[in-house]
Amino acid sequence: MKIFIVHASAGAGHERSAQAIYNYFKEHCVSSDVRIIDVLDKTSPPFKKFYSWGYLFLINHATWAWLVSFWLTSLECLKPINDLLNFLIDRLNAREFSEFLIRENPDHVITTHFMPSEITAYLKKKAVIKSKLTTVVTDFAVHPFWIYEGTDIYVVASDFAKNQLMSAGVKEEQVKESGIPVDAKFFLKYDRSALADKFGVAKDKFTCLLVTGSFGLGPIEEIVELLYKDMQILVVCARNKALYQRLAEKNYPGVLVFGFVNNIEEMMAASDIIITKPGGLTIAEVLAIGLAPVFISPIPGQETKNIEVLQRYGIGDTASSLSRLKEIILDYKNRPDKLAKIKNNMLSLRKPYAAKDLCHAIC
Repeated sequence: MKIFIVHASAGAGHERSAQAIYNYFKEHCVSSDVRIIDVLDKTSPPFKKFYSWGYLFLINHATWAWLVSFWLTSLECLKPINDLLNFLIDRLNAREFSEFLIRENPDHVITTHFMPSEITAYLKKKAVIKSKLTTVVTDFAVHPFWIYEGTDIYVVASDFAKNQLMSAGVKEEQVKESGIPVDAKFFLKYDRSALADKFGVAKDKFTCLLVTGSFGLGPIEEIVELLYKDMQILVVCARNKALYQRLAEKNYPGVLVFGFVNNIEEMMAASDIIITKPGGLTIAEVLAIGLAPVFISPIPGQETKNIEVLQRYGIGDTASSLSRLKEIILDYKNRPDKLAKIKNNMLSLRKPYAAKDLCHAIC
């Protein structure tokens, strides 16, 4: 059996979920030919650069434009136009990926991004490939760009997303509410005391993890300045070397500063609360580890929708200002019962068998 797991390297979450699926399949579906593919590697080089750069530019420097485009592409009355534009863009720039799928004709294509979903669905409708198509929606709500005739199965993270798909005409049996696959390390049991020793923090002191994505964006310095006197803080600057240098030089007591890390799950397990952006994969990882989230700087559109869905389950606070953020964090610190209630609410959305369920369905 030939299985392709396809993502797009525009936004780290799509790739992280694809990698989690790939890792599980390689271990448990050993008789199959399993490959992980970045669809942008099979597009024209200018398109790949523009697609990745354009996404980062919009969400970091022109959020108003991103919000407008998200809103316009969500309107049902504009769906025929949006679908046509999507179709033309993919046909013009992803010909290599289309030819690759036709040549290889895999048994299954699993996607964690809407672009390869559209291309695969189109080739299926044209009857030039016979692949089964499974689309893993990597947010907690569903944008219309994820929905294509020719998709066999949709994997979603919530009943809210499931109901959205059914309202759009997708049959109930096509929707599996098994969750967004994340790396198995987020479901392991960790010894917090041992982790406190490893990181050099106090075992009995309220600990806040501050991380805002792979580029270390947002008001991180201001948040550290606001909170460090009341708790110990683990700050992940990721690829933002300038931020790392500035915070390291300030040498706040009780604040540990990290650059890019490969053990974020251990940092989560050593913390009481996380301040982060509400990306779909980040939320799925936080749910897996059982760490109460407070959200800042959401990307208008998909991340604000993620917040909306989580609040239906009584999960996650959103800080509209730095002063409000401090109020929220200190309230959690001073009310362990509130923190415990949030963690209990998280169990309803926690999906520990997402990758396993997907693998069993296919293999």
